[in-house]
Formats: sequence, C-alpha cells, structure tokens
Amino acid sequence: MRNQRRFGYFAFICTTLLVLAACTSGGTIDVGKGLCREIGDNVAAPPPSAESTGTSDLVIGVVTDVGTLDDRNFNQYSWEGALHGAATIGAAEPTAVVTQDESEYAANIQSQVDAGADVIVTVGFAIGAATLEAATENPDIHFVGVDQFQTMAPEEALPNYESLIYSEAQAGYLAGIVAGSISESGEVATLGGHSNIPPVVNYMRGFQNGVLTVNPDATVHLKYVTDSDLTAAFNDPAGGKTFAAQFLAQNENVDVLFQVAGKTGNGMLQAVEEAGIFGIGVDVDQWASTPDSAECVVTSAEKKLSASVSDAIQDFAAGEERSWNQFLGAAEGMVGLAPYYQFAEIITDDVQSEIDSAFDAMVDGSLDVCQPAHWESGTESNCYFGGGDGDPGT
Repeated sequence: MRNQRRFGYFAFICTTLLVLAACTSGGTIDVGKGLCREIGDNVAAPPPSAESTGTSDLVIGVVTDVGTLDDRNFNQYSWEGALHGAATIGAAEPTAVVTQDESEYAANIQSQVDAGADVIVTVGFAIGAATLEAATENPDIHFVGVDQFQTMAPEEALPNYESLIYSEAQAGYLAGIVAGSISESGEVATLGGHSNIPPVVNYMRGFQNGVLTVNPDATVHLKYVTDSDLTAAFNDPAGGKTFAAQFLAQNENVDVLFQVAGKTGNGMLQAVEEAGIFGIGVDVDQWASTPDSAECVVTSAEKKLSASVSDAIQDFAAGEERSWNQFLGAAEGMVGLAPYYQFAEIITDDVQSEIDSAFDAMVDGSLDVCQPAHWESGTESNCYFGGGDGDPGT
C-alpha cells in the first residue's frame, strides 16, 4: 500500500520531469566566473495535491527545528509533508509550533501534547532527545522524528516513536559525481552548518567520496560554519553568505560549491551566485525553493522529506504503526537528485550513466558510499564523524 501511495505522490513530478527534459537552456550569466545560466523556459513542478481517502479525527501537530516554517528547506518541506498526509487521510490541518531557540524544544513539544495531538512530528536531529523524553512520558501519542537516530536496540524501542533516518551519504555521493564531472578546475567545496550533526557530516563525506570517484585528483574542501551555535549553523542566511564569500575569496579556484547548512546555506547560494560558479543545494530542490539563486543551482541532493512524513502519517492512520529507526535511502526511493533544469545539457550521457549506475548499486547494496576506496587508509567508513579540509576522516 505504501508503494501505491508513493507512486501517486511522485507520478506528477515524474511526468513533469519528462517535460523539463525538452526545455531549452538559457544563456550564461555574466558574473564572476560566468558559469551560471539564465533560467529560460524551465519551470519547477508544483507540489502534488492530496486526494482524501477518508475521514480521520486524528489531531496532528508539528514542532520545527530552530528557524522558521517558511525556511524553504527542512522545516518547510517536513511541514508540507504533514499537511499532505493530513489531507490524504481526511484529518484537520495540522498545527505547527516554530522553535526559536534550542532551549524551547521540550516546552514546544509539551504544547502540542497539551493541545491534544494524537501524532506529533518533530523536525531535526537536535530535537531528538526532547522527542524521546516526550514519547516516554506520553505512550498514547505517536511521535515521528525527522532525522533523529535512536541509539537503543530495536527490542528496547518505544512502540510510539519512529525516526525517519535518511541516507544523506547516498544523496551526497550522487551530488559529488555531478560536481566532480562538471568542475573545470578540479577544485570543489562543501560547506556545512555544524560539525557535530551526523546528517551534515554524512552529506559532506558522501559528496567527497562521489567527487573523488569520478576525479581522483580533485581537491575537495570541507568546511563548517560552527561546532556549537545551531542558530548560526542553520538559521543565518546573512552569516552563511558572508562565510561562503570569504571562503571563495580565499579559494579562488573552487568552481562548485555544495551547501549543507539549512537556511544558513540559502545565504551560501547567494554567494555562489555572486561568484558565478556552480551551486548544489541540499535536502530539497533548491532551484525551486531559492529562486533568487536558481541561475546557479545545477541540482540538489534531496531527501524526500515531504513524501516520507506524509507516508508516516498515513501508515499510522491505517494502523501500520512503526517504531524505532526507519532507514530511508535509495532502495526506498527516498534520496536522490533534483532536476538539472537549465544545466541539463552539461550533464552528458556518460555522467548520467555514472549517476544511474551508482544509484542502482546503492539500491542493490553493492555500493557503500562511505568506503573511501580512493584513499590508502583502506576500508574504514569515513562518514558520521570527522572534520578537516579534505582528509579521509574516521
């Protein structure tokens, strides 16, 4: 049943992508290195509408991570998934509590408990501890944690708490193939928001591995905005723009930049546009979500946030209650790349074949994107932790 729903959710998008493939690319943009392109006749697919399958009295609440509901990224797309899921089951529109500071996590979740929510969706890795505590104290409420990893053994898991865990490294790896293939200088970068947030590190390490798979001689810079301040890491566009601009001024040969910093990263894409280099977005299709930078966004490494949140709500409503970690990657159709829009012509058949082969290998399990085979350090995974500037990590 879940596959049928997912097909319905993506069918419209897939049809639209076929139309996009026929669109013409615009001319180059005469700024910086001049690698950006006019958007031309390309258009983004609108979000799919929900068709109600019944009437539900479930009360659904959402608690965001630090930031805003319209961040054009993680919070917004998770919220849209909750809206879609609620509409599909015929429930009332969810309510959202927007977190302004990490100290508010517990209180914001409690406000949804007090409001009588039957399902509470909490967004982001950092709110995971507060979600676990709330789920423990409220066994009659179902909690959906987006990007939250549960460390206990499956048999010890709470029956009312499921975590949506995405393979960021897989999506990052695919983006790395793109970056390594289109870079003219052989020097690319990925800038992350926070050095101690595993999903951020996973994206960046997967990206690094993907780049070096197609170009073993490439230089891949990895830099983080902070290792402490979540607001600076993920909710500061102006700071992100300054951080990226300073980095690019110090590394003039970089011609592809992959941002992994939420709303802070939206500012990074503004710096990319001013520099006139290739940009790669994160989590969602940032060509569509950050239109002011769309001329330079080649693609985005996507988590299917809206679809997975919608699925979780629909499954719970149907009595298919899930708990513990729900691992969502290529095999589940929950990670991938956004369309190339005006950059479609620079993604050659050979590059697309490399991307398709890698994706298929992820699906069948024959490719571990966290194994840095291009380093002499051997077979140890380099995802999850590790910092620095292009070193293998641990």
